[in-house]
Amino acid sequence: MHSPLKFWLRRTVLALGVLLMGCGSAGYAVDSATSACRQNPAYCAQVVGEESVVPTLRVAAKETVVPAVRGAAEVASVGATLRVVLDAATKSRIEQALVECAEWADAKVNQERFGGNNPTREQCQEELPRLDPCGKKVTRAMQLGTEKHALALQCAERKLGALIPGHFNLEQRYRYDRQSRRTELVSPEEARALRQQGCWGELQGTLVPDVVIHTGNPLLVQAVYDFKFPCPSGNKPRWNSYPRGHPYYESNQGAMYQEALGVEPFRVAPEGVIH
Repeated sequence: MHSPLKFWLRRTVLALGVLLMGCGSAGYAVDSATSACRQNPAYCAQVVGEESVVPTLRVAAKETVVPAVRGAAEVASVGATLRVVLDAATKSRIEQALVECAEWADAKVNQERFGGNNPTREQCQEELPRLDPCGKKVTRAMQLGTEKHALALQCAERKLGALIPGHFNLEQRYRYDRQSRRTELVSPEEARALRQQGCWGELQGTLVPDVVIHTGNPLLVQAVYDFKFPCPSGNKPRWNSYPRGHPYYESNQGAMYQEALGVEPFRVAPEGVIH
């Protein structure tokens, strides 16, 4: 029969092991939406996608909640330590799946809108008779990008759910403070409540990558991907720059993802992954 001390020690070691692996019993719910104001509704950066997946990571034995806030340096350090979990073969399969999703979404929308042809430059620049949620003009390119993003994310959810269940989030919203270099998760419920209350300023500086690969905790990021659908297709996929007045003005999506999440992000286009 084990002594109380030995029993306590075994329980403690087990709980610590689960925390360090970032693989405690976790529940994940997907709540995705699409908006032209994804990056920051207050400043209307022209990026597709909005709502996020936010997990609550709990260790079953003790119901210990893993803090949802980490400093950027800590995220990078811990993420680097655990990044070996994402081996080269798995990363290759992930990227292949994402490219397949981009190809499928691009082809499907082009088939529906243009009979399978790629839109011309003139068609891409056409202004539609409506405004986006921020009151800005909407071009055909923006509409096509929104539709293709939505399909690509649906596809990614299916493929990654089969490939790496529990280790990816779609459109995860992060709040990042550049002064303190601290990153935290923002739940869909919090974001919705702030919008309903008119507190758009509380969402300033939030970042919403399309696909985040992680160790089991979305704050321990292993890889970041954004879908890009240039219009016309000959344009080079690029990171969106933040407009004047935005907290990240003079920077772009890619640079901010890397600063806040501690990994180099990649763009995924129908032509492939851009490293």
